[in-house]
Amino acid sequence: MKNSNTLAIGLITGAVITALAYTFILPSSNNDKAGNSTDANEPLYWVAPMDPNYRRDAPGKSPMGMDLIPVYDNGGSDDASGTVKIHPNVENNLGVRTAGVEKKALHVPIRTVGFVQYNEDTLVHIHPRVEGWIDNLYVKAAGDYVKKGDPLYALYSPQLVNAQEEYLLALKRKNQSLIEAATSRLKALQMPDSAVKKLTETGKVQQTITFTAPQTGFVDNLNVRQGFFVKPGVTILSIGALDEVWVDAEIFERQSNQIEKGLAVTMTLEYLPGKVWQGKVDYVYPTLDEETRTLKARLRFNNPDYFLKPNMFAQVTIHSDLDDENLLVPTEAVIRTGTQDRVVLALGEGRFKSIEVTVGNIVNEYTEILAGLNENDRVVTSAQFLLDSESSISSDFKRMEEPEASPSMVWTTATVNRVMPNHNMVNLDHAEIEDWGWPEMTMDFSVAEDIDIGQLSTGMSLHLQITKLDSGDYLITTIHVVEEDGNMMNMGGMGDEDNIELMHDMKMHDPDDSSFVDQIDKPKANPDSVWTTATVNSVMPDHNMVNLDHAEIEDWGWPAMTMDFSVVEDIDIGQLGIGMSLHLQITKLDSGEYLITTIHVVDDDGKMMNMGHSSEDGVPMQAEDHSGHGGQY
Repeated sequence: MKNSNTLAIGLITGAVITALAYTFILPSSNNDKAGNSTDANEPLYWVAPMDPNYRRDAPGKSPMGMDLIPVYDNGGSDDASGTVKIHPNVENNLGVRTAGVEKKALHVPIRTVGFVQYNEDTLVHIHPRVEGWIDNLYVKAAGDYVKKGDPLYALYSPQLVNAQEEYLLALKRKNQSLIEAATSRLKALQMPDSAVKKLTETGKVQQTITFTAPQTGFVDNLNVRQGFFVKPGVTILSIGALDEVWVDAEIFERQSNQIEKGLAVTMTLEYLPGKVWQGKVDYVYPTLDEETRTLKARLRFNNPDYFLKPNMFAQVTIHSDLDDENLLVPTEAVIRTGTQDRVVLALGEGRFKSIEVTVGNIVNEYTEILAGLNENDRVVTSAQFLLDSESSISSDFKRMEEPEASPSMVWTTATVNRVMPNHNMVNLDHAEIEDWGWPEMTMDFSVAEDIDIGQLSTGMSLHLQITKLDSGDYLITTIHVVEEDGNMMNMGGMGDEDNIELMHDMKMHDPDDSSFVDQIDKPKANPDSVWTTATVNSVMPDHNMVNLDHAEIEDWGWPAMTMDFSVVEDIDIGQLGIGMSLHLQITKLDSGEYLITTIHVVDDDGKMMNMGHSSEDGVPMQAEDHSGHGGQY
């Protein structure tokens, strides 16, 4: 019941969409025809809106109760299946807009988070070169702003006192070598130049030396207080400039190929909504974080107003571009269904067709197309859903240069409902066709002209071949009438104009049937049964089995190899001998086992002897010309 309700809802939905489509599209076409001269072409036939293969030679209703649609001669147009044509006035009323397929670089922004840090190129740490005590600390707290030359702290150090005394002694002796040595020592102990100058001028030793800021910036890492005893290696404080800052950002591994030095970056912070900072990628680190699997990048931003402060959390966007060979369409043009991506191609002159595409990167207003479109194609960006719903009824969703994935012909069974000899058409109830995804249903089919359908009648059981044409129509190319005893009467289409009795499935083929040779050449649509050649290695009559060296079987992906096979009970394998050359049919059973269902013994002169029960006396099968069989015999 649930499936029935779902089917009913689907049918109703499809009917509504189609009705809307034809309300806007087809009436305009009809009106346009009405305005033409009176000698306009008459409809060729009528088709069902939801099934273009349901054809009638007069107006009426489809099996779903919808009005049949007339089909007119298009004057030899080569429009592909699924093409929809509408009048310019209707196109304008629907608001159809199109856009060209462009080939250009795709801007792919990388959005991530970052943390503001000091510019480490300008971050300095203050360390003493001597032991001593801080007599006076001019900087009271971390974060204080200092300018270059401002006093930081005053230090009393016995080492500095001794160094000053040595310098004064060298001056008194006027020994240039001693003066230079004493001066070098003062500089090595980081005594400021101003203090050395004062020492030279006054000639008096200074008990405390004041050290000044080497650059302008903000105090950080203040680790001392007034009166502290310090030693070389101790970090007294740090000074960092904030005129320019670094931002450490982390990039996902999958985006690592898109980032490089010099890319433009924009940044925003929550505490200043609306303000955007402009920067660039300064450095890309060479390794990934093994835990987070992210790549670290260093960004550089100017900060003249000091709004950006270390350890702030920021949202950054790195503006990267892919190469300039990307095919791009407006994102609004792409119809995404979850299982398939489509666009409506504008073919010109009011013609539109829904086609399948392969989508790449999707970035805001543009979508990258990897396959399905060419440069300078035009796609619909407005009203595309209405056009797609109409085109998708019969569209193959493929470009002309791509091969069909499904087979072009299949075999099935059917029952005759009605014969229409004037149109060379039949109405059939056919079985399920798995290769095409068709359920059991009733359909009208055109029949090949070389088949005389006048011999068919209502209720006949048929075994037939259906071929899909390039136009998208379906044509019956072979008909076998299945008789009550299981034999088949060929109605034509296989190259033999006489009626020939054929056996099907597990029955033996008539060796005198010249059409059987044709079937050997043609690949089977049903992969459950294949033909191949083999050589007998041994015969096991007690188990009704044989051991064979068989040729390569491409349909099943089998290489040439040696295997044991069971043989159908109807075949007497006692007539087989070691070394015999065979042409045989192998069938795959539902259990997964493989069974030999037909055996022909190939003589040295190329003749075949049927080992099956369709020929009691083993009439030889002539195979006069084997040049086209690729060495099968």
